[in-house]
Amino acid sequence: MKNHSVLVIGAGPAGLTAAYELVKNGIQPIVLEQADKVGGISRTETYKGYYFDIGGHRFFTKVAEVQQLWNEVLGDEFIKTPRLSRIYYQGKFFQYPLSVFDTLEKLGIYESLLILLSYLKVKQQPLPVEENLEQWVTNRFGVRLYQTFFKTYTEKVWGIPCNQIQAEWAAQRIKGLSVKKAVINAFFGSNDTKTLIKEFDYPLLGPGMMWQRFAEKVEAGNGKVCLNTRILGLEHNSRRITKVIAQRDSNLVQFEAENFISSMPLTTLVNRLDPPPPIEVLQAANQLKYRDFLIVSLIIDAPDLFPDNWIYIHSPEVKVGRIQNFKNWSPKMVPDSSKTCLGMEYFCNAGDSVWEMSEAELIDLAKTELDTLGLAKGAVIEDGVVIRQPKAYPVYDHEYRQHLKVIQDYLQTFENLQTTGRNGMHRYNNQDHSMLTGLLAAKNILGEKHDLWEVNTERSYYEEFTTKHKENGDRLLVK
Repeated sequence: MKNHSVLVIGAGPAGLTAAYELVKNGIQPIVLEQADKVGGISRTETYKGYYFDIGGHRFFTKVAEVQQLWNEVLGDEFIKTPRLSRIYYQGKFFQYPLSVFDTLEKLGIYESLLILLSYLKVKQQPLPVEENLEQWVTNRFGVRLYQTFFKTYTEKVWGIPCNQIQAEWAAQRIKGLSVKKAVINAFFGSNDTKTLIKEFDYPLLGPGMMWQRFAEKVEAGNGKVCLNTRILGLEHNSRRITKVIAQRDSNLVQFEAENFISSMPLTTLVNRLDPPPPIEVLQAANQLKYRDFLIVSLIIDAPDLFPDNWIYIHSPEVKVGRIQNFKNWSPKMVPDSSKTCLGMEYFCNAGDSVWEMSEAELIDLAKTELDTLGLAKGAVIEDGVVIRQPKAYPVYDHEYRQHLKVIQDYLQTFENLQTTGRNGMHRYNNQDHSMLTGLLAAKNILGEKHDLWEVNTERSYYEEFTTKHKENGDRLLVK
């Protein structure tokens, strides 16, 4: 049995940010992580000297405290990366963000005119309700543009029809981008919408480098980061978590603490509580859904294949949803400048046909689809590796909100437990929002009062936070 003031579950962006803020204020937390490396879904994997992300992670924010943390932790190992991404559709590559002339040329005058008429029609007669993604996007772009550039890719990512995805997902991820803004950007090259940024910061050796540095600083401040430690149970009594039981290698270990911060998936957290929660809470947790993900990284004998950081694959004839070119994120990600490493990304569900393919089958699939797309013509694919990521994306289906509310209400009865991050709050957020929830959780332990569930995911994604000064110190507040 070991006693600690604060125990943090999960060494991803949220957990490590909380731990770092605590050590900066004289508290030595212990962080428990079941994986063999830090970073969560923002980690960097390596294979034969090649570095690659689990999905590609831009570092861009207007949350001042988050930007400050990135800079102070990584320093001159934080580089500027030009942003270039395109959409692959009907055998053509469309610039993204939208370029008026490029789109007109590739769609043709007739199709472009139909898209314009569809847009004007919905502006005159908008859909009366916006309950799902299909309705939300159609009201802003018209049904024809929705069907051309949103529907196929979105359904490939989520595995369910767009009319079953809640509108708030679109509001969170697409808010601020409109036809008007895209056209202005195309003509004048100026727009502060996050979807349209021209460059972003990036660690020299991938995002995992950032989180490794965070972990090092936590341990330098006498905190502890324990890897390969799986949570088996959280004992509680009188509205307080009292003990965490975990497995490290083949040993059972137990920890007591005064305060607990968790970024583990809510479904797992609820099912690890001892004694168990009420049946309605367990049922709600088991109804939350996730989209899983795997990446096939291919090593190719070619110095330059295409200039994009990543490409969105809207074409329905292939299963791959997005392709990363890691050399274009940072040249240091590839050890041999005469080679290229592509990440073929597949969105799937654990147990489905793609997830259950063997590594050899997945590498063959990725090779075949890369050839179909014509992105590596004449180049030799020398090697490949597969990384699977369960619970990569929380799903916003039409029932998720009611289930989440049941869980949230129950967890808030605990006096010394806070949940943070993407999976700890079942919110599809970015690193900066995950970090913000971790930062505010630490500030709560230090005496401030922030309701993490009131941190607005939609606003945080578009950086509408501000730092205000209060008499009792600086506080990060939501507009």
